[in-house]
Order: sequence, then C-alpha cells, then structure tokens
Amino acid sequence: MRPYHVAIVGSGPSGFFAASSLLKAADAAEDIDVAVDMLEMLPTPWGLVRSGVAPDHPKIKSISKQFEKTAEDPRFRFFGNVVVGEHVQTAELAERYDAVVYAIGAQSDRALNIPGEELQGSVAAVDFVGWYNAHPNFEEATPDLSGARAVVVGNGNVALDVARILVTDPDVLGATDIADHALESLRPCGVEEVVILGRRGPLQTAFTTLELRELADLDGVDVIVDPAQLEGITEEDEAAADKTTKLNIKVLRDYAARAPRPGHRRIVFRFMTSPIEIKGDGRVQSIVLGRNELVTDANGRVSAKDTGEREELPVQLVVRSVGYRGVPTPGLPFDDRTATIPNAVGRVEGSRNEYVVGWIKRGPTGVIGTNKKDSQETVDTLLADLDRAKDGLADFPDDHADKLADWLASRQPKLVTSAHWQIIDRHERAAGEPHGRPRVKLPNLAELLRISHG
Repeated sequence: MRPYHVAIVGSGPSGFFAASSLLKAADAAEDIDVAVDMLEMLPTPWGLVRSGVAPDHPKIKSISKQFEKTAEDPRFRFFGNVVVGEHVQTAELAERYDAVVYAIGAQSDRALNIPGEELQGSVAAVDFVGWYNAHPNFEEATPDLSGARAVVVGNGNVALDVARILVTDPDVLGATDIADHALESLRPCGVEEVVILGRRGPLQTAFTTLELRELADLDGVDVIVDPAQLEGITEEDEAAADKTTKLNIKVLRDYAARAPRPGHRRIVFRFMTSPIEIKGDGRVQSIVLGRNELVTDANGRVSAKDTGEREELPVQLVVRSVGYRGVPTPGLPFDDRTATIPNAVGRVEGSRNEYVVGWIKRGPTGVIGTNKKDSQETVDTLLADLDRAKDGLADFPDDHADKLADWLASRQPKLVTSAHWQIIDRHERAAGEPHGRPRVKLPNLAELLRISHG
C-alpha cells in the first residue's frame, strides 16, 4: 500500500503537533503509512516558538527540541520559503496531496479603531514582537524608544512580554537570542515607565500567573498596582473565579502592597481604562484615556462601559496588544467575524481533503500545549476521511514524493529544504556560542538565503 501523502502548511506548534500525530498513527497501525511534507513561508521553522515567544523565555522555546525530533523522521520533509497563494495555489496542493493541513496561525492583529492609531509611534504588538525576535518581515519596524513613557494596551501575556522587554536590563537580554538590531535599540532606551491598560478589571485579565509573577524578578523595576483598583473585589467574586484568576489577584495584591523605590523603572497596571484617542503632530505625543465601569448582562458576561470620564497622558510609544487575527488564504473559505477558516472538527467547510489546526481553526486562544489536543482532533478526522475514501484516492506513482519535491523546486528556485535549514541553524548557534547566547538570529530573508544556499 502506498503512503498517504499529506502536506502541512505552516511550521509552528500546531503544524508540528499534527505531523507528530500523523507519524505516530502510522507507527501504531499496520495498514497506514504516511509521507509528510511541511511547507513554510519563511526559510525557518517553528512559527511563534521562534518569532513570538519572548527571548527571555528559553524554557518555553525548548519545545523546539520536540519539533526537531519529529523533523528527523525519514517520512518527514521541510520545504521553506514557499508562499501559498504566490508560489503554489491551494487547489494545486489539494490535487497533488491526499490531504492538506493548514496550520497558518493568526498573522495579523486586532486594531483599536480609535483616532490617531495611524500616527508614528503607534504600533502593533505583532510588529514589535516580530522586530525583537528577528522575524524577517519586521526588521525595519524599529520603534522610537527615546521617550520616557510607553503605553501597552491589552491584558494578556503578549502585553506583559512587550512591557518586560522595554524595561529589562539590556545586558540581561544580551544573553538571549533577541535580535541584534533590537538589542542595539534597547541599550540607549529612554523608557522609564510602561503603563499596561486593561478595559475591564483584574478579574477579567488573560495573564497566566507565571508571567505576571515574574515581573517581580526584574532588577531595578517596580511593579505598580493602585490598591484602590482591587478594593471592589469581593470574597464572592474570588470564590467564583477560576484558579488562574485567584492566583493572579493574589499576585496583584502583593504588588499593590509594595512601595515604589526612587530611581527604578516602573510597570504600572491601569484597569477599567480604555484608549479613546492618540494625539500628536505626525507622531504620538499623548493618549486620551477613558474610565470604565463594569456591567454584567443577563448571561453573566462582564463588559466595560464608558463613564465619560477622561484623562490625557503624555506618551511617546503606544503598543496595541488586543489580540491576533487570522487572515484569508486565497482559495479557502474565511469567516471574517471570527477570522478563522470555517470547519467541522478540523475539516474545512465544503472541502474534500483540506483541514485546519491551531489558531486559524479555533481563533487565537490558549497556550502552546493547547494546540496538541487541537491538532490531534484534526488528524483523527483526516485519517478517518482517508480510510473511508482509500479506494477512490489518486493513483500516485511510487516516485510521487520525488515529483512533489521537483515541482516545489520548479515553483520556488530558492526552496529551503531541511538540509538548508540545518545550515542556518548551525550558523546561528555558532555565532551565539562565543557570546554565551543560544544563537544569533539572521535578521532578514537575504541573509537567511545567502547562508543557506551559499
């Protein structure tokens, strides 16, 4: 029996978890064999593990070792620098593979939709994170870090990452894999205070406790929480909260009990506060904030209601971190409201052999590990579909895998194979070793291709 030829588009956690599930399924069944080709728009794999996880979180990045193990399987191949919709089309993939899994994540961000958002100095966290993580698309997204105050809008872990990077001692960051161009900009950084805004209250934050608690470990940094912001939380509120929220409230109360120290940089939490307008002459100079109150609807959902109270805060940098957003892929359906590809247990709506995993399947929620169960669900659907359709599958020749590789190379002459990626990987690790760093990332597409292809 010939193997099932499966393409996975995207090389982040959900894509690698899907590949691992497919390979394990083949190992466990005598009547299943698979050949997995992973297509990635960048020359480098791992998705947000490489370009999204903060450089000072090496333990989280270590999951890439699991991905490396998957990539060593002879039934797995990596093809980077391939853009679906440009070099190859979705219909072509569906024709040449038994199944195609889209693991393309959420590549854009949600806007604030307020006046002044377009001013220089108002940036998306997607861009800022990509910039300090050496994502090739964001090398030129250098923010102006000369101002004394920055505002980060959002109450999730990415907002904490942005705030932490802005106030962390550059010498500490110098031992990480942060982009060299970011490190150079952060060394003379003038930011003394980062204000983190949340439109709802402390009980509605999306932080995880570990990330919230670790702010206390930053040298020379005070974390400021006004005790008045916590006074309205009742014992009943805490009893009804989930475990993470309970722990977060405990951490916030600990911060509220601390006295600020002179000469320290500051991370200031402001809850029940929304950005109303960003002001400036060509670039950000201030932000108008609105005070909210919380209202609960008939279904128990808590939302923020504008009280009409206003405050203008001088600021030089505004980073919006209010959520990632999926983008359409030519040839596939797209739900603009949820910014996902419509699907049923992973099978793309109206498609015979196209599937989705990760954020483009369910929306940008959860942590890295959340994608494991999500991907397994899709792989179960995929394998069940192939089993039912096996008598009607395409009659691919024995050398079909070779023909696929030739076809991809004909569409993208600068194709990055697993061997090319290993050259990049060795180069970056070797560059970092003399400086005690895990790697020095190559900053742009031209350099990545120069090193990989000679």
